[in-house]
Amino acid sequence: MKDPSLRRSVTLFRAFLNEQSDPDHCYALLARDAADQLERYGPLAGRVVVDIGGGSGHFTEEFRRRGAHGYLFEPDVRELRGRTARGTVLADGYLLPLADGAADISFSSNVLEHVEDPGTFLSELVRVTAPGGLIYVSFTNWYSPWGGHEWAPWHYLGAERARRRYERRTGRSAKHTLGENLFRIHIGSTLRQVRSRTDTEVVTARARYWPFLPGVAPRIPLLREFATWNLLLILRRCP
Repeated sequence: MKDPSLRRSVTLFRAFLNEQSDPDHCYALLARDAADQLERYGPLAGRVVVDIGGGSGHFTEEFRRRGAHGYLFEPDVRELRGRTARGTVLADGYLLPLADGAADISFSSNVLEHVEDPGTFLSELVRVTAPGGLIYVSFTNWYSPWGGHEWAPWHYLGAERARRRYERRTGRSAKHTLGENLFRIHIGSTLRQVRSRTDTEVVTARARYWPFLPGVAPRIPLLREFATWNLLLILRRCP
């Protein structure tokens, strides 16, 4: 699937709609798409790629299929869903058990909205990346239509109200609670934070799933908070 393209965006959107009923298909498709995005900047074969917060390991598996030395670091054993492949480490993204510059690529897909201190998390990704290496980070911002995750888009009317509505409608507990494992994160403040760093340069900042002109929405204040949906940042570690 060409990125960007309408076909790609529609295919991913359909997969997202069935994420709870068919997570393997959804995340395998997303993993292939993310690997394609990274390979724009060079082959993955032979590279050390660390997947931070990668859950069930679909991204790590895809990186390995392309010849990378992939390692998964996940803090919650429940997110592994019983998949304990080699190279899987239970570890907190704030304090990774890796030496400085150990990775050629640090990868984090849709994790930043789940950490209370995104700045510290990003700094740790930078620390473990070798000079000249890449840091891939994407996240769903709070004012995105998907910002409330399973209880979206009702989060626009208030997080607690949206959470209660979800539980009444489905009869099961919501996975996410604002302030515990889901946090308000915004496009503008995140862009200002990464652009102010002296140890990285911004390679790209774009709407991850947009079919047309993906670099436009993140540039427009206010509109970007609603229209970007999911921000993809690729940073390069400075020498």
